[in-house]
Amino acid sequence: MPEGHSIHRVARVHRRWLVGRRFAADSPQGRPEVAQGLSGRVLLGVDAHGKHLFHRFEGDVRLHIHLGLFGRIRHFRGDAPVPSTACRLRLVSEGATLHLSGPSACELLSLAEEAALRARLGEDPLRAEASPDRAYARLTRGRVPLAQALLDQGRIAGVGNIVRAEALFVAGLPPLMPACELEREAFDRLWRAMRALLQDGVRDGLIVTPGAPPLPSPGRKRAERFCVYSRAGLPCPRCGGKVTGQSLAARTLYFCAACQGVDRMHGPRRKRAVALAP
Repeated sequence: MPEGHSIHRVARVHRRWLVGRRFAADSPQGRPEVAQGLSGRVLLGVDAHGKHLFHRFEGDVRLHIHLGLFGRIRHFRGDAPVPSTACRLRLVSEGATLHLSGPSACELLSLAEEAALRARLGEDPLRAEASPDRAYARLTRGRVPLAQALLDQGRIAGVGNIVRAEALFVAGLPPLMPACELEREAFDRLWRAMRALLQDGVRDGLIVTPGAPPLPSPGRKRAERFCVYSRAGLPCPRCGGKVTGQSLAARTLYFCAACQGVDRMHGPRRKRAVALAP
């Protein structure tokens, strides 16, 4: 699933390239209600909140897109190919065509519905108005493991498996500590790390963690960009110990036990925190 920086990057591209264009719309997948609501309208604005995209068309028509695990947006400047039968939405304007396939959400929302959806989302570190105070209050509710809480989009929006692993490493925090025990100073380090990683991702199109291994690892190109993510069994670039990978709430969690203080956590307490995860 694309993390928040990818969605903000798409929103930036759409603001620069698509806003101001009038689109014809159809749905090769055979779901015409969204296409009918958009066809013939000018795109006025595009916004991102976490992993959600919001397009505002004239007439106050609002399109909400969430790509989910399988969603994909393809863009074409010239002649576009015939869309596949899986294409949920096609937007066509002179010199610009968009194909959307496989999203978990592609729907028209009223202003009130969009506001309600945004209210359910946590603070997005990439948004200028994001409040670290509100983010801290939501993140530290309950004894769920910190690493699990970070993937709850109702606590902090836009964080995925890569950002949580790398930000926790950069901040030097044990991923399995109960979220409610996270002190404010430690949260501030974590917030700055998440924000920096996501901002780099928006700018560059990918995340490269400061301190990632400087030497190439043959056959593991993706692992060269990160300190711990997808590096289970490989040496930590900071201390040389092996990076750990373990399952947590059906996702793989990566961390360096030595650098992130996991070795210093009390064993029974750590196990209790994991057992309490919903």
